[in-house]
Amino acid sequence: MVEIIFEAHGTTFDNEARLASGHNDVALSPFGEQQSKDMGERHKNEYFKAIFCSDLQRAYKSAEIAFGDKFPIVKDARLRECDYGDFTQKPSEIVEKEKSRRIENAFPNGESYNQITERIRNFLEEVAKKYDGKKIMIIGHRATQYGLEHLINNVSLEQLVSSHFKWQPGWEYKL
Repeated sequence: MVEIIFEAHGTTFDNEARLASGHNDVALSPFGEQQSKDMGERHKNEYFKAIFCSDLQRAYKSAEIAFGDKFPIVKDARLRECDYGDFTQKPSEIVEKEKSRRIENAFPNGESYNQITERIRNFLEEVAKKYDGKKIMIIGHRATQYGLEHLINNVSLEQLVSSHFKWQPGWEYKL
């Protein structure tokens, strides 16, 4: 069994402008930098074998700000946000309405939630082999969490993409 703590990356400039970033490599805002410092403080007494994050700067910078060089930080593109394709940087409300149609059918010039789930499945299979009996952290995106919820807790993608994302200070999973 692998113990996983999932944390969402800090707030970005796109988040504050209510734009859907997707694979756009947008920076953390000052508020997001503070959230990352707070994450480090929340977990200051914990030990992680590794911190995994997507290769988008909002995720890996959150990890670097929170933990510095205390733990290995591993960037992995499989943990990226959904590629919204032509919907990248459109208003979030437009993308939110589109999500339920994009479980099987990809966003134009992007990807589907089923494709994202396969990325996450591949990542989790590798983690299960290499980190059995260990505790890790994943810092990612809403799509990363959808994959974890679907694959570990058997929550349907339909339910996940149609429910309002509510931030919390970490989610715990057992793989």
